Amino acid sequence: MSITSNGVLYPRFRQSKHPKDENFIIKTMSLIVMILSLLLIIWISIDTFKKVDFLENHAYMTFQFWVCIFFIIDFFVELCYADNRWRYFRRRFFFLLISIPYLNIINQLDIHMSHDAIYFIRFIPLLRGALAMSIVIGYLSSNAITSLCMSYLSIIILITYFCSLIFYQRENGVNPMVTSYWDSLWWSAMNMTTVGCNISPMTVAGKIIAVILPICGMIMFPLFTVYLTNFVTGLVQRGHEDKNKEANSNS
Repeated sequence: MSITSNGVLYPRFRQSKHPKDENFIIKTMSLIVMILSLLLIIWISIDTFKKVDFLENHAYMTFQFWVCIFFIIDFFVELCYADNRWRYFRRRFFFLLISIPYLNIINQLDIHMSHDAIYFIRFIPLLRGALAMSIVIGYLSSNAITSLCMSYLSIIILITYFCSLIFYQRENGVNPMVTSYWDSLWWSAMNMTTVGCNISPMTVAGKIIAVILPICGMIMFPLFTVYLTNFVTGLVQRGHEDKNKEANSNS
């Protein structure tokens, strides 16, 4: 692993005769992964709000299949350019697992599963996209702690949004307290912050998410304490440095 100028760790790629070309290929593919992920999020959001059966939507199934194929290609391209391929494979194997088009495989093999399980499987490729987007967003900061904070913040926002879509799709029409998507978004946000909400899930999917969200919140939010501590410490140190400079200039 190597470190960027902002202190963020990323896979180190082996030296070659054309490092600029390899760097361009890797960055281009990462950008395409992020764009495809955004398109996938938009498509799933529209289908959820319109209550479209995604298994019967041939256009969506085809699009998700090719998106997953590109995710897999991106994994092996980076593997080829990695400085230590075995280490890269071990550390990024999870990325490969969540890039597999499970939904298409289940549909082609006619595997019978509950609708709740299939709906959760639908979001697996989005997890791959969310990780890619969080990494790209993290690169935007020049400070290591701020970069890490931005990455985790983007993950929190995406998880909250994905869970709100699942909760709305499964609870709307079943739960009398979920009358609109905004009820689901409010419920998801309150559970992510571990505050809780007066809306009680009635479906299996809703109850599963009600467990997942607080766990994610308890893992993610303490990291912001580290960021705030670092931020305040930096302000205090800069204040002392300014005072010392003024004292030296006056003397």
